[in-house]
Amino acid sequence: MKTLDAGFAAHIDQVVTTLCWCWKLTRKDGVVRGFTDHDVDVPVGGVTYAAASGFSASQIQSGIGLAVDNLDVAGALSADNLTDADLSAGVYDGADIEIWRVNWANPTQRVMMRKGTIGEVKRGKVAFQAEVRGMAQKLTATVGRAYAYDCDADVGDSRCGINCNLPAYKGAGTITSVLDARRFSASGLSAFADTWFTGGKLTWVTGANAGLSMEVKRYSKGASAGVFALWQPMPQDVEAGDTFTVTVGCDKTFATCKAKFANAANFRGFPYIPGNDTSISYPSSTQALDGGSRYGN
Repeated sequence: MKTLDAGFAAHIDQVVTTLCWCWKLTRKDGVVRGFTDHDVDVPVGGVTYAAASGFSASQIQSGIGLAVDNLDVAGALSADNLTDADLSAGVYDGADIEIWRVNWANPTQRVMMRKGTIGEVKRGKVAFQAEVRGMAQKLTATVGRAYAYDCDADVGDSRCGINCNLPAYKGAGTITSVLDARRFSASGLSAFADTWFTGGKLTWVTGANAGLSMEVKRYSKGASAGVFALWQPMPQDVEAGDTFTVTVGCDKTFATCKAKFANAANFRGFPYIPGNDTSISYPSSTQALDGGSRYGN
């Protein structure tokens, strides 16, 4: 149940009201953006909610219990407030969102209707649609560690311990040819072995994508240049002459940790944990008579 001040409650009870929806987005980098479905900007609590965005929302779905509330927010891509490049770069992924009902004629009269985070974002040529997930979404996240064969650390993090800034683990390249925004060739990496950067992270230094990063799906050492394939296309065009840095990749297996990094002591997986064959095995009288194990392998 929402608690309204007397003035706002009286306004809502009127036959004619001056109500609008306002959405406040707080990105992971701390940048705050405000949007509204009203036809003029609405200043509320130190944030100006922009009308040019053309925001609209679907029905809000709610239920009793811990089910995740959700709705969809759609809007036009505005160069001043929300751009295709921002969405492509993922700067709004996981952003906190507050949804307010506001009296635009008296913005001090308002009530928060929902609070959550931005989920899946779908983009078109001139518009976007974003999923808004309720606060119960956080209860579905995995907390703590799980027993698994592979390492659950990221190469270069504090649990891994590898310094990815060392020359052996980090390279710098220059684009020589481009197939598309995901696949290209680069010079400057001849000292690194084939597949060395597969699973690593590529960060653009110059060009239209400067400052953005993307994971490397595949790296192969060609005769005269390294050949890259990224997991996703970059939001802006990749052009010959663009420069980048790229860090070593890891497939998170114990064999790679030991041979490629000599870092077996910090391996965060369980390579010797019994697998499915052991868990579904059963007693074998033949094996027992032969002096073998009582259980199948």
